[in-house]
Amino acid sequence: MTRSVRSTSGQLDDPRDGVTFGIEDVNEVLAVMVDEQAEERPRDRELITCRLGLDGESPETLTLLGARFEVSRDRARQLYTRAVGQMVRRVQGTGYPDTGVFAKRYPVGWSDERLVRTLLAETYATDSDIAAQDWAYLKLRLAGHDLQDSKRLAGFVFQRIAGWQQKGRWHVLPNQQAEEVPASAWNPWLRRVEWAEATPDELPDGPARGIDYGDDGRGSMFAEKLGREVSFDTGLQARLLRMLDGSERVEAFQDSPVGVEYELDGAQRVHYPTAVARFSDGRVVLMDVIPLGHAAVYANRAKATAGRAYAHAHGWGWLVWTGSGTGVADLAQRAVDTKVENILRNRLAAGPVEWDELRRYRDETGMELLDLAALVLKHEWRWDRGPFRLSRTS
Repeated sequence: MTRSVRSTSGQLDDPRDGVTFGIEDVNEVLAVMVDEQAEERPRDRELITCRLGLDGESPETLTLLGARFEVSRDRARQLYTRAVGQMVRRVQGTGYPDTGVFAKRYPVGWSDERLVRTLLAETYATDSDIAAQDWAYLKLRLAGHDLQDSKRLAGFVFQRIAGWQQKGRWHVLPNQQAEEVPASAWNPWLRRVEWAEATPDELPDGPARGIDYGDDGRGSMFAEKLGREVSFDTGLQARLLRMLDGSERVEAFQDSPVGVEYELDGAQRVHYPTAVARFSDGRVVLMDVIPLGHAAVYANRAKATAGRAYAHAHGWGWLVWTGSGTGVADLAQRAVDTKVENILRNRLAAGPVEWDELRRYRDETGMELLDLAALVLKHEWRWDRGPFRLSRTS
């Protein structure tokens, strides 16, 4: 068993260490709860899924959620809080679905510090900082913690996240020296770039993301190379922006540079990659932060495919930055036991696999979540999340 190493802040040294089926168990039970809630209140499915990122995509800020439902940010918070409260009461009243997985992961008998560190490690592994307080509260309530304790501990999680955000302000005032990033830090990542052959276009003049750029739930930091504050949603995004600003190997960069249109099941969407950077050798790379454990999820692969096409059309390289020592290409090449692979391949030939069946399969074979992700990437299967469904795409 791989031991997860954490810093004193609760962050994992490598997000890969927090990628386990345990988080997916929690996510799947919650997805069942959302489906039950949606039978009477259909809007609540989209509301909760988008706020928490149950489908594997990034959680949405309250400002963006409000725009989705054409209400104010405060009203979006009220709608979300009401929906979650009704959902929790429904489960408590009916006993369905079984929430035992929450009680095992976040026991009532654990100390405050242990609970907070566990919740923070899961936040870091899933890159879900923007909704960390909401996630923490919901997990604790479903684990059996009372209302006040759940709110208190979720508040502690929020305070730690705010600490990460402030730590990300590596220089609070202009004209201070950015922390130096060794040129060698980029070597493993540049080897993972999918390069374009055309002459690169110039970098955009400013960020394209506008509607929630200044949402007060997002972190911010002063970037010396831009001469202004830049915003970020997560600790992983902050790490990438810090590397870009502090490295002499990077001549210039732009945060949230473009809105990339993509299609998901017939619906048109727009995604804003994290940054585009021009390196000292003249090459330009469009980069997007996607946590390693979600890189194989169908929605994120659709975004990555569109991002790659956009980047190459402009002569830019394309990079999915996982914040881990393992990149997406490395994950796709992960060695998985042939017997484990063949059993799942043969089963998928007969039709999609749902969560209960996959859970039995993983218990019997010892398959890990990264094994599943590797097989999905290798065979180009479709992995839908929240609720889980694994199927062949052709």
